[in-house]
Amino acid sequence: MALCVVIITAVLPKHAKFKYEFEKGNVWLHEDLVSPFNFPIRKTTDEIKKDKESILKSILPVYELNEKVFDDQSLQYQTDFEAKWRNTGLKDDALKAKNFDVGFKVLESVYKQGVIGLNKRYQRDGEQYIISLLRGGVETQVSTTTLLTQTTAVAKVADELVNDKNIQSDLLLAVLKDRITPNIIYNESFTEKIEKQALENLSSTRGMVQKGELIVSKESTVSEEIYQKLESLRLTYEESITTPSDRKLTLFGQFILVGMVICLLMVFLNLFRKDIFNDNRQISLILMVVTGMLVSLSWAINIKLPSLYYIPFCIVPIIIRILFDTRLAMNIHLLVVLIASFFLPNSFEFAFLQITAGMVAIYSIKNLVRREQFLISALLILVNYFVAYLGISLIREGTIAAIEWAKFWPFVFSVLLSLLAYPLIYLFEKLFGITSDISLIELTNTNSPLLRELAFKAPGTFQHSLQVANLAESAIFKIGGNALLVRAGALYHDIGKMDNPQFFIENQNKGLNPHDKLPYEESAQIIIRHVINGIEMARRNNLPEVIIDFLRTHHGNTRVDYFYQSFLKNFPEKIVDENTFRYPGPIPFTKETAVLMLADSVEAASRSLKEPDAESINSLVERIIDYKLEQNQLNDSNITLKEIETIKLIFKTMLMGIYHVRVEYLK
Repeated sequence: MALCVVIITAVLPKHAKFKYEFEKGNVWLHEDLVSPFNFPIRKTTDEIKKDKESILKSILPVYELNEKVFDDQSLQYQTDFEAKWRNTGLKDDALKAKNFDVGFKVLESVYKQGVIGLNKRYQRDGEQYIISLLRGGVETQVSTTTLLTQTTAVAKVADELVNDKNIQSDLLLAVLKDRITPNIIYNESFTEKIEKQALENLSSTRGMVQKGELIVSKESTVSEEIYQKLESLRLTYEESITTPSDRKLTLFGQFILVGMVICLLMVFLNLFRKDIFNDNRQISLILMVVTGMLVSLSWAINIKLPSLYYIPFCIVPIIIRILFDTRLAMNIHLLVVLIASFFLPNSFEFAFLQITAGMVAIYSIKNLVRREQFLISALLILVNYFVAYLGISLIREGTIAAIEWAKFWPFVFSVLLSLLAYPLIYLFEKLFGITSDISLIELTNTNSPLLRELAFKAPGTFQHSLQVANLAESAIFKIGGNALLVRAGALYHDIGKMDNPQFFIENQNKGLNPHDKLPYEESAQIIIRHVINGIEMARRNNLPEVIIDFLRTHHGNTRVDYFYQSFLKNFPEKIVDENTFRYPGPIPFTKETAVLMLADSVEAASRSLKEPDAESINSLVERIIDYKLEQNQLNDSNITLKEIETIKLIFKTMLMGIYHVRVEYLK
């Protein structure tokens, strides 16, 4: 507990809590608020975005004149010209020199004017925009209309060559068009540097609120302007704690609140779930889940996550519900949301959304019998978020058109993250030795290796176990309890009979009973040993302890009465040690184990009925259960007499159905 409180307190944001709650468009219900100090009005996200766009538009792209381009291309021009001229077969050196000079001058004039490599980012009005041109270390502003592109440069060359009839214009055009490449090149790094410096100098505030100035009066509407002043005041106030003494007091306040919440959780466990309270592993798991969620919240606040609704708060009640129960899941979820909401703006809205979503999560998996219920639960949580968000938005905005639907996406992401509960539950089960409903579903699969072995080696016992499972599950479902746990326990409670299946009546062929050749004490020990053998077999196959509890308790510490009474009848003169004929126990200590004991005894006894009818079944159920009560087998199971009467009625009804008994009603 202490470690949990220390960790949570250490990671929570260390700022004071602004005591006013406010919403844009709502009425200010507090007293007139006067500014307690001077503070700047912070710009909204949209305002900052518009300012950034305006700054970026005002910055001219930087281009640089690369004079080396002309030098390289003129040398290449000379080489290409010589190769092309030789192919013409002309021998007139004067004509050759004239053509070369004309071509060189045209190329020189093109590069002197400048060939620009256009950047699409700045082409807002066709291909015309102003640039900042660096030429020899001197910066000048130039319009792109005064410069050439590769396309316009080739066109210019063609026009100048066509006008001169005394040259080989086709040859020169073919050579020159390959030698035109941009010599005015966009300097991306320098442009970005200028933009970065400009954005860094962008002010995040606009105007000031002076100390003593009225910010908002009572019962006035919180307009856009007032809302921004209130939000600026809140942020300034929460950032204003700088002295060590203030931070220590804030830390101490958080320690008190977190400690109080954890203590309330422990009180709840002590009052209502002593089994968890007395188990350090389970308490450690619960505190780990709580701490993990609040650490995640603190991390999200510190990194300034765009929306804290990205955090899957519903994962906590889902994990606790699957691993423990509904009441504990609801209690823990409420406490986590209460702590979280204290450190968030609009805490009532946050608490409403998360509490209702958590309730839906818990209700939707109250009885987990299929894996797809996780997906159904996720869908229901999303529907809850949608309805709650719609209602809150309508209250705040007053119109559907003004609802910001983009802000709903964090809820969708949160619901998807809540599906991580499934692998986390598996991890916690392995780390802390807890059995969830998901594991119980897997254990109740009759195709599991252990149950298939039981069905093969002891088919009569397997059928008996199935009937006991049906009886016990129906009874526990009616009186309240974990029906999945009872069914799993019933299916495995007699696996110890696989070692000597022929010694148990349900597996014997007619006329063959191996007990006929054994002393009564030895027969009793073979029967009793199926409990011990079953426990050993269960542990070898890694069955959970909660299942092994059913194996240990399904006979309690009762006697094997058939062999005990037979011994007394046949050897009246001998002194008998009753413990030789008594199961080792313990007696059932939960409702689930008690119901299994009753179902096991009733189902086994019902097989001895020669002609089952309503009267015989009624008498058998009453006799068996009353005998267990007389033997004090149900004293530790926390089961009431009223629940026992309900169990009797269910057993009678189901057994009559199994044996197709017609009930005669009085007319």
